[in-house]
Amino acid sequence: MLNQEAHNNKRSKNAIILGIDPGSCTTGYGLIQVEGAQLNYLDSGCIKVASPEFSERLEKIFTGLQDVVQHYAPHEVAIEQVFMHINPNAALKLGQARGAALVAVAAAKLSVCEYSARQVKQSVVGYGAANKQQVQHMVRVLLNLNRTPQADAADALAIAICHSHVRLSGGRGLKQGFRRGRRR
Repeated sequence: MLNQEAHNNKRSKNAIILGIDPGSCTTGYGLIQVEGAQLNYLDSGCIKVASPEFSERLEKIFTGLQDVVQHYAPHEVAIEQVFMHINPNAALKLGQARGAALVAVAAAKLSVCEYSARQVKQSVVGYGAANKQQVQHMVRVLLNLNRTPQADAADALAIAICHSHVRLSGGRGLKQGFRRGRRR
């Protein structure tokens, strides 16, 4: 059950949204501020992890996102769903990196929504099979940026933009529904 503050943020047309593009080597994050139908860029970047120890990578993702959450105090979080890899080992590592990201935001008691890559591309580009360059271009246009963000940061911003579109439309318009994460 959502607490009253989270419920009020859902009703508000103004919010700070954190988008997360999880990865075991690079996790992208993007923050936008929604004011009605207006989207404003706040920040984006990548948490790069080069440690050969996988547990250290997960810890860096966790602490890096905790720092972002503490600095910007987002109201909502959107994260990309895990997709099926050809390589099961890669899929497991991606799932673990995603788990570290989810725990980091869950510790701050934030509402989390999940979107597939196809849903994000459909929402931002208008074509569910868009390539990375098309996503980067539309993120730059939609947020009126002077330069194109790097790929992982652009993907995270696209996830945040997708969530803002879902918020604005009340969830209508996406072919497949979004999944709301569990809150404890």
